[in-house]
Amino acid sequence: MAATLPCWGGLVSPVPLAGGLTNDNFLVQDGGERYVVRVGGDILAHNIVRTTEAAASRSAHAAGVSPRVHYADANALVIGFVDGRTLTPEDVRAPENHARLVDLIKRAHREIPKHFPGPAPLFWVFQVVRHYDRVLRELHSPHVSSLPAFGRMAERLEQAVGQIDIVFGHNDMLPANLLDDGERLWLVDWEYAGFNSPLFDLGGLASNSEASPDAAEHMMELYFERPVDHDLRRRMAAMSAASLLRETLWSMVSEQTSAIGFDYPAYTSENLRRFNAAYAAFEDIPT
Repeated sequence: MAATLPCWGGLVSPVPLAGGLTNDNFLVQDGGERYVVRVGGDILAHNIVRTTEAAASRSAHAAGVSPRVHYADANALVIGFVDGRTLTPEDVRAPENHARLVDLIKRAHREIPKHFPGPAPLFWVFQVVRHYDRVLRELHSPHVSSLPAFGRMAERLEQAVGQIDIVFGHNDMLPANLLDDGERLWLVDWEYAGFNSPLFDLGGLASNSEASPDAAEHMMELYFERPVDHDLRRRMAAMSAASLLRETLWSMVSEQTSAIGFDYPAYTSENLRRFNAAYAAFEDIPT
């Protein structure tokens, strides 16, 4: 499919790229330029709507945080290739990178809404958790017996997060979605984009990179431009745990719904380990 898109100026030979968990990725050279092609339709089990992803990607480019969209349709998205490297968890944990990362996140949060056309979704992690609970029950998942406990923990975390500010979130802050071209950082893959609390992107970035509490607080201080007090620390801990619960449930659903050759059970196990540790850390913070 990637080779037959109407955006190409001539014959192209797509080269598969590794790493996609909800789509197939290809590198294409056309007219002296290189592009990344993401092939995949809507995924209702994950609330992925490709028209929204394309709108968010275009808005992110207009905001200066993501590559230009070359083409988009219901089953494919073509963006400019970034000649750089993918960040690692070690990169995210390194204090010398925190200012660059936080600057990128703040620009995305503040600038993308200025360019997004029409209605935009709300990504509220606790509603996503409730959605995955229903999906897993409908799939008769082998993980169903764990869902009541997850639900109780999610309710406790949602109460702890409390009232929130609203920004335009990326909502999938994996290090693999951050690129460094040697001069600047880029943020890609806007499948789950939508309005959210800034705590979710910050918490997700920290938890997905297994950042230390000190590293997480450093990024929060840079983002909020003030020292982290007890209330913010507890709310951030709750959102970090929630981001890992969402990733765990996402993987549980993917075990039964994805045709991509990836070890989802191992990914489930690893994220469940991280969630349990994050939830225990949250509970250790007094109210």
